[in-house]
Amino acid sequence: MTEEKSPRLTAAIELLKQLIATPSPSRQEGATANILQQWLVDAGVEDVRRIHNNVFALCRRFDRTKPTLMLNSHHDTVRPSASYTRNPYEPTIEQGRLYGLGSNDAGGACVALASTFVELYDNTDLPFNLLLALSAAEEVMAPEGMRALLPHLAEAAIVPDMAIVGEPTDMQPAVGERGLMVLDGVAEGVAGHAARSEGINAIYRAIADIERLRAWEPPKRSSCLGPIKVSVTMIEAGTQHNVVPDKCRYTVDVRTTDAYSNEVTLGLLRQVVHHTVLTPRSTHIQASALEESHPLVQAAMAMHLTPFVSPTTSDMALMRGIPAFKIGPGSSSRSHSADEFIYINELNDALIKYPQLICQAAKIITENG
Repeated sequence: MTEEKSPRLTAAIELLKQLIATPSPSRQEGATANILQQWLVDAGVEDVRRIHNNVFALCRRFDRTKPTLMLNSHHDTVRPSASYTRNPYEPTIEQGRLYGLGSNDAGGACVALASTFVELYDNTDLPFNLLLALSAAEEVMAPEGMRALLPHLAEAAIVPDMAIVGEPTDMQPAVGERGLMVLDGVAEGVAGHAARSEGINAIYRAIADIERLRAWEPPKRSSCLGPIKVSVTMIEAGTQHNVVPDKCRYTVDVRTTDAYSNEVTLGLLRQVVHHTVLTPRSTHIQASALEESHPLVQAAMAMHLTPFVSPTTSDMALMRGIPAFKIGPGSSSRSHSADEFIYINELNDALIKYPQLICQAAKIITENG
């Protein structure tokens, strides 16, 4: 006997099936943006807007005197791996699982948050506004995604005061995630003939600087994320065996924390090395950490959910200065995997818990004045 589904769950499943059936690799999510935009309009949401492939909308009675809670998830996907044994764009339900690319990361969270926004769209009792932001290009953190959406919102004087980010976390709150910088290091020496001990060996200079980076301990440590992690992961030097190399290039993977911004961390690392020029490929993937005292965390804990630190990154990394945590249906272990799926009961759980979480946060904020 088939278990009866609620109308909300049925609608969410049908929307998720549409998203799965529509290829949406990062930077090419126009078709899924169209689907989400039309779905919100059909659900009665007025003034659904878009910048690039980011779809967003405000609650009906948006009040600029109130703070704003942003509900964010993404609708782009990675490209399907060669290991798929089924059509990644054919949504199928088998044994309580909905299969398809993007079902777990992050289609389930995307449709559940969209449904939650519609459910609370007319709610006037909340002490904050709701902003739904279904972002693009999250998987590659491209300029067309959240990095374009937030400045666009700011131009309209819409600045989120806090955010719930929908990602597969087994519906537990990830209150922190490390940032990332990839640094290209170049140590310079002087070329010479190896047989005559000429020149200054750039490899030896690089080794000395690598040891300094390895031993470095920053003055401050994050109470949530722990120490900054610095790892040299690639090295390249030399042209032939008898020439002392005048350049040694190496790559540094830096997992940053909320103790310092990426820019400050870069400055500290540049002071550590003596012979290396460190150049960041980017500094925009910032660390994020939310204090236990924040109403969102308090609301999650009141629901007996367990805060944790996530090993993966999300659009939280681009929300500099916006208190946020990520929570959503599905499991991170299934993300980017072949034959990706989400359990129907996970999706149903999110449809229940997202509104509860928002209303619990509203209650805490109201009680605290």
